[in-house]
Amino acid sequence: MKNLEWDAGRGWWVADSAVLVEQVLSHPALRVRPLAEPVPAAIAGGCAGQVFGALVRMNDGERHIAPKLALQRALAVSAAGDAARQRAHTVAAHLLAEGRSIGAWAFEAPVATVASLLGFADEQLPAVARWMGDFVACLSPLSSAEQIEQAHAASLRLLAAMRELLQAAPQDSLAASVAQEAAAAGWRNDHAILANLVGLLSQTYEATAGLLGNSLVAIQQGAASVDAGALVAHVMATDPPIINTRRFAAERCAVGGVTVEAGQAILVMLGAAKRGFGHGRHACPGQQLAQQIAAGCIEALRSKPLPQLTWTYRASVNARIPEFHQ
Repeated sequence: MKNLEWDAGRGWWVADSAVLVEQVLSHPALRVRPLAEPVPAAIAGGCAGQVFGALVRMNDGERHIAPKLALQRALAVSAAGDAARQRAHTVAAHLLAEGRSIGAWAFEAPVATVASLLGFADEQLPAVARWMGDFVACLSPLSSAEQIEQAHAASLRLLAAMRELLQAAPQDSLAASVAQEAAAAGWRNDHAILANLVGLLSQTYEATAGLLGNSLVAIQQGAASVDAGALVAHVMATDPPIINTRRFAAERCAVGGVTVEAGQAILVMLGAAKRGFGHGRHACPGQQLAQQIAAGCIEALRSKPLPQLTWTYRASVNARIPEFHQ
């Protein structure tokens, strides 16, 4: 079996096979963040950093268990049946009818769908999507100082909007389901609950938009698209939106046939292992929901002729997200 390989130029290990990826993502000594930097230094101390630090996907250990359980159960309810796919179709079709370009639509439709599922009213969706666009801009190491400042401001607006939503969310909404499951799991940190509702939107804005965008690329390149769900599943396996992540050793450990020293990082090539939504204890609980949303958006797009698309890929260290020029 192939071992982890050391990249001397970048100073980290590389896991680039399915077996290695699963070993690394399942190892208890390998964390999602460096112990010395639980929140990226660029956003630490601001509102965006406070949101980031509370995200379930950015924490390990006991702190991670109850919140993850609550989110898993709530997302499973939203993904059951085809309600999410139908909601995506409705939201996406409305945005197209309003004249959104394909480039703007591919990002806004998924996040607006999740905002709608959370319980936001139709007239609130454009503002929520806009704030989320400002927020996610700070999550990359490529972010500028201006983007980080805008992200702090957007975080304040998103947290306030989530707080108001939870006070009056419809009982059948995703926000109400998260609140109910949080209480059942003993998760009683109000700020963390609000932050993770923001987190659901942030993952949608990039990962689901990337899945939708890569599906449109596949259609342009001749992929059969008779069944949108089958197309999205195929793209998820062959051209996933998230192509790599990192893990950090909290202590010296043996993994992938080598000894990894405390503090060392491992670059995990998710795309090579067809694990675009992760694996193990930090596998994304929203994979099924994301695929339904992407499929619903594609079905909405079929109501109008799809123009010949051109695209480039968004600058990113870990994602493959097309930006369409139309």
